[in-house]
Amino acid sequence: MDMADAAVIKQHLIDPEICIRCNTCEATCPVGAITHDSRNYVVDADKCNLCMACVPPCPTGSIDNWRNMPRVRAYSLDEQLGWDELPGELSEAELQTVGAGAESAAVAVEAVASQPASDPAQQAGFNSAQYGSTIAPWSAAHPYTNLYGPKAAQKTVTATVSGNVRVTEVGTEYDTHHIVLDFGAMPFPVLEGQSIGIIPPGLDERGKPHHARQYSIASPRNGERPGYNNVSLTIKRVLEDHSGKPVRGVGSNYMCDLKVGDQVQVIGPFGSSFLMPNHPKSHIVMICTGTGSAPMRAMTEWRRRLRTSGRYEGGKLMLFFGARTKEELPYFGPLQSLPHDFIDINLAFSRTPGQPKKYVQDAMRERAADLAKLLADPNAYFYVCGLKAMEEGVVLALHDVAKAAGLDWDAVGAEMKKQGRLHLETY
Repeated sequence: MDMADAAVIKQHLIDPEICIRCNTCEATCPVGAITHDSRNYVVDADKCNLCMACVPPCPTGSIDNWRNMPRVRAYSLDEQLGWDELPGELSEAELQTVGAGAESAAVAVEAVASQPASDPAQQAGFNSAQYGSTIAPWSAAHPYTNLYGPKAAQKTVTATVSGNVRVTEVGTEYDTHHIVLDFGAMPFPVLEGQSIGIIPPGLDERGKPHHARQYSIASPRNGERPGYNNVSLTIKRVLEDHSGKPVRGVGSNYMCDLKVGDQVQVIGPFGSSFLMPNHPKSHIVMICTGTGSAPMRAMTEWRRRLRTSGRYEGGKLMLFFGARTKEELPYFGPLQSLPHDFIDINLAFSRTPGQPKKYVQDAMRERAADLAKLLADPNAYFYVCGLKAMEEGVVLALHDVAKAAGLDWDAVGAEMKKQGRLHLETY
């Protein structure tokens, strides 16, 4: 590489105006180049190797931004964390001026497009994210995305709250709501598996408007109420952080406190790959925890409506649903009323008093024989949604199921990714 060329890099940046903070990019990055604080997601130029793994999964396109920068003057993480919008491109004259004297520094970073073999990120063992597909099933309906947002013709659309119901039993550590938003005459087409952004009113601690909070849609394509232009969301009120300290989540508390008739500002919809198959006889395996049940509820309800109308042509539905206790499981009651010949439900509770801990991956291993057949079936699609911590355990369980059945997981996993048959949406 010519030293003069090495002095200028193509720096990968994330647009803070469009980003909905869904964590997809950070979870996908194989070299740990992406991180975030309470406001922005940013890319470390010293770690980024331009592999592009994070670009296809991004639901908004905010990840697909680049700037030519002198290597020694690449935007730091601190600079990026303070942005409200991306800086403009530098002119050729500015590049030469800012990059003057950078040649000596370029020698040390000549291999900017690759990490050294000794880097721990390159020596990581099982990487569950590598198996997640970024393409939709071939038979999925066409999704509409980014109809409303900072870079769209219309910044937001106003929705009216038409329902807000608690869907977990009363407790001190959990509070999950089913919220219905009506868009009236404004067009807002959605599909199962897509998400929207809600913009809480007011300002953050820096005096800036709150950024959007992303929520998966819990209703089918024809609305929470069939034929109406509305969607539903499954939202857990955040009462404590991961270390157990009390906290009041801005977006979740705002949403859970809404009353019927209140209005909210919405952007989106987002998502073009975590979509259900439409072709007859297709099977769906849904693996989720907590509010990760939202897209699974949407898919299940759409299939249920097709069955009721006589347009459902079989295809298995299999659900693995985990929570700490039965009382914390959203929609526990309605789940019990679904016909057993319609959906195969497997529940896992990790904090039931007097019972051993059981996680979704444990329930999956109990059904290894059935899952092995579906792994090998090109008409079977797998969807995983919930906290990031569950992802590796779930994919490892699929790996073990395949191995026990005499299947080559590397080949099976690669083919499922290529065919849009394994989708991971964790946060």
